[in-house]
Amino acid sequence: MFVPQPIGFVSSPYKATTEIPKGLNTKHEAEGVLEILPEFELGLTDIEGFSHLFVLWEFDRAGNFELFGTPPFDDRPHGVFATRSPRRPNPIGLTVVKLLGRENGQLHVRGVDMLDRTPILDIKLWIRCAEDGWRKLKQGDASCQGSFHQLALWFVCIFCPRIEHIEAHPGNNAHLFSLVQP
Repeated sequence: MFVPQPIGFVSSPYKATTEIPKGLNTKHEAEGVLEILPEFELGLTDIEGFSHLFVLWEFDRAGNFELFGTPPFDDRPHGVFATRSPRRPNPIGLTVVKLLGRENGQLHVRGVDMLDRTPILDIKLWIRCAEDGWRKLKQGDASCQGSFHQLALWFVCIFCPRIEHIEAHPGNNAHLFSLVQP
């Protein structure tokens, strides 16, 4: 079993859970900063080319879990896995944020719905925007730092572990193979 360790902490305007907007159709527009610890800052290389990120974080102040409860927007109880309750067996939160910019180990974002100083467990690219990010990097977009070919190769290695698979399924992902060709 792995033991999670924070890669950083959220700087958020929310100091109490009552301040965080909740309910159906709620838009999260608050800005904040994902402060990545120095030992993980290298992992942010080339992130500037992407518009949105998944942030995996810990509900570190949620207390014990409850398998059944009534969400604030409903009058009947549901199982915890059919809700966004913070009281979960594994207290992990998931938020999509818009990346506004990067300053060294600080990612300025919009869309935070976490409390200030919430531990960040991981950051992943929001896949829907990945193609636009690759395109910007390939076109030499000034806002994109780093090597496009390295990023494309990383993408292929992570999501398409076998080149034979890419070649055998041209309708699905052959374009990815072409991205890593010099």
